[in-house]
Amino acid sequence: KQMEKIKFTLNGKAVEMPLDQNQSLLWALRTHFNLTGTKYGCGMGYCGACTVLMDDEPVRSCGIYMEDVAGRKITTIEGIAVGEKLHPVQQAFVDHDALQCGYCTPGMIMNAVGLLLKNPDPTREEIINGMEDNYCRCGAHTRIVDAIEEAAAKMKR
Repeated sequence: KQMEKIKFTLNGKAVEMPLDQNQSLLWALRTHFNLTGTKYGCGMGYCGACTVLMDDEPVRSCGIYMEDVAGRKITTIEGIAVGEKLHPVQQAFVDHDALQCGYCTPGMIMNAVGLLLKNPDPTREEIINGMEDNYCRCGAHTRIVDAIEEAAAKMKR
């Protein structure tokens, strides 16, 4: 019996892989595509370490099953820079030292990119509210919010 394949767009490229009904998007990204920037955190969709964009919406990849990815556009942390030029959110995180251990950073950045796609001119309070479900155990929250504010301003130019 031929294994069913799933086709979707990953970081701008058409891809396909054998469909495993029980495999989450997180593990497909990490194991099948070797995109390890998306992190395993809690495994239950709470912490945000595994956040990617699905059709430009931030989603927790640990809770998305591959059958739900068919025909969708998935963007990971590896897919937002253009060549060597970092995405404005990535650059702002670097400029504001908005990370300590760095484990939450890819999920934070992807959630922030999704937030700014939906709301290009957020208030500080809207940023805080939009990011509150992504956890940083190191406590870099203030620098993270500062970085997102700066990225929003740069992206508007």
